[in-house]
Amino acid sequence: MPLSERLSAMREAVRAGAHHHYRHDDTPDIAAEAAARGLTWAQRAALRTVRMCAGEPPIIEPDQRIVFTRTQRRVPPLYTPDDWAAFRATLDGDPSGEINNICADWGAVLDQGLLARRAQALATRARLAADPAAVEFLEAAVATIDSVLDLAARYAAEARRLGRNDLAAALDEAPANRPTSFHAALQALRLLQAVVWLSGHMHVGLGRLDQYLWPYLAADLAAGRLDWPGAEELLAEFFISLNRDSDLYPGVQVGDNGQSVMLGGVDRAGREAVNPLTWAALRVAGAVAMIDPKINLRVTPDTDHELLREASRLTRLGLGFPQYANDDQVIPGLVAFGYDWEDARDYTVAACWEFIIPGRGMEIVNVGAVSFPAAADAAIRAGLAAGDAGFQSILDRCEAEIRAQVHALIEPERRLILPPAPYFSVLMDGPLATGRDLSAGLKYNNFGLHGAGCAAGADALQAIHELVYDQRTLAPGDLLAALDADFEGYESLRTRLRETVTKVGNNDDDADAQLVWLFERFAAACAAEGDNGRGGRIRPGTGTAMFYVWLARGRAGLREPVVGATADGRHVGDLFGANLAPTPGVTVRGPLSTLQTFAKIPYDQIVNGGPVTLELADNVFRGDEALDKVALLVRAFAQVGCQQMQINTVNLATLEDAQRHPEQHRHLIVRVWGWSGYFVELDPVYQEHVMSRHRHGL
Repeated sequence: MPLSERLSAMREAVRAGAHHHYRHDDTPDIAAEAAARGLTWAQRAALRTVRMCAGEPPIIEPDQRIVFTRTQRRVPPLYTPDDWAAFRATLDGDPSGEINNICADWGAVLDQGLLARRAQALATRARLAADPAAVEFLEAAVATIDSVLDLAARYAAEARRLGRNDLAAALDEAPANRPTSFHAALQALRLLQAVVWLSGHMHVGLGRLDQYLWPYLAADLAAGRLDWPGAEELLAEFFISLNRDSDLYPGVQVGDNGQSVMLGGVDRAGREAVNPLTWAALRVAGAVAMIDPKINLRVTPDTDHELLREASRLTRLGLGFPQYANDDQVIPGLVAFGYDWEDARDYTVAACWEFIIPGRGMEIVNVGAVSFPAAADAAIRAGLAAGDAGFQSILDRCEAEIRAQVHALIEPERRLILPPAPYFSVLMDGPLATGRDLSAGLKYNNFGLHGAGCAAGADALQAIHELVYDQRTLAPGDLLAALDADFEGYESLRTRLRETVTKVGNNDDDADAQLVWLFERFAAACAAEGDNGRGGRIRPGTGTAMFYVWLARGRAGLREPVVGATADGRHVGDLFGANLAPTPGVTVRGPLSTLQTFAKIPYDQIVNGGPVTLELADNVFRGDEALDKVALLVRAFAQVGCQQMQINTVNLATLEDAQRHPEQHRHLIVRVWGWSGYFVELDPVYQEHVMSRHRHGL
């Protein structure tokens, strides 16, 4: 679909940051007010939502049909530093930052409306009147509901003042009650999600949007109230509106804001759930061509070829999405890990790729990363220095290193205390019925660990296996000296390690055996940790997130080990591959061999997500058959048994020119690790990594 003139102008205004002129730093002093009133932690959290909502004036521009523009740049803290230190000393555990990176049950909240949620909270309060903690939480939750209803009412009044009766009507009915139109559902979702950000939470995903919004659109279409062009116009405006928030994430990189959408798949009963809105969302994302929302698509080996072609149109644009998830691997893997079938079928993803259940999970999907290169390197150096007689002894040492890393990362988290989140609790399944804030836990409370640098770790082990223990053509002392010297003076040995040893990514059973072994030992180490202290388990994953940089070059406060030169011929400071990808600079046969390699991972044990990351040269799309080729690649990904995949379409010359002339490439989008961002806004180290990745042809 082409964008209308109205939407094209709106998109360009958002790209140019026109909405930034509404922003200010005059945020309420929650800490001072809360201290003066003697408020508890939970009451302070509710007060912040109330004051932040009250501080947002209704902003409705003449061309807008989906409204909300945030004006407050910062979310204020709940305590002064001194008060926080004193309060923290009273806690029996270690408090974390705000609850982030989970997904609300948007469908249920829209279906019931906030007034019904409020009534449920009051009923529970009456039932649990003798429980002070429950009463405090429920009163805090009701206060946040009232603040959102007031915000919606003020927007409705302003719309009515401006003669925008259609918008006023949508705001009058929802989010207070169940929407009666697609427009009202989108508008309610925009407000509900924006207040999560206002409440101090980040990485606020939108879950299975095509599932919970389709009933509203279907009813409009059936009644003749809306046609498809009108529906896509509304959806496109909603997508554009999300980009007004893209710069508000204060984390590692601007754009890594977690506004992810999951499309397709099956419903909770296992029935096919692809619907017309699935297709429309793909079309609209391509027309909007901005970094939000991040599109994910659930597939199987039997997914309709035409749907895969539609998804490939997005890939051709170079947006770095959709990211694909293979239901045939993900759902059974989650069930094997203890998830109910109905919930497993309803999975979405967190900010990047980690699998979560909307409304039912208070899971912390990223508590750190195990460095496979560091584990392998420590084992190799110690084993060779000690004169270990066989390769198995190196593996034994490596397994011990993996277990030690897992334990070191998990043990401090067992004392974790999550802060109260009364508004986010309103949007989840359970808290209002039980009188317990979601910080106390929901149905699923697992921790996620990334397994980072898998190709480099496996390649290093394979080099030792081949050259030291199998062929016996490399003396241990020579390798140790070369590693200590970062291969200076040992260039021929480095070339040999890089170019003659079999590598991960070529569907070579010997090299891939090391990869599989690493993940099996990782899974066993996570299982051995048992309960995580919150009634959950440790979920191992295959992603790297930003650790492909941090584990190679270090970062202040990093708990994970940083590694030097490694036995795969890698220099000190060279970056690792992102997620599941061959080591940068290694020659591989092509994308199919890469998929075949990573399909060997035991995904029934590795359930925290992490995609095979492929970079396609943009000339792949020059022929008419391009969409079919990419669609067949996606089908092959599912057929061989991989779990997730993301595809980036890159042109090296364009990226190089963007580095020289960023002002000419402000809208150039690339996939970074589990998200897409504007290339010119990335730190140089991430630009460097994107440019160094493999570029495949098809």
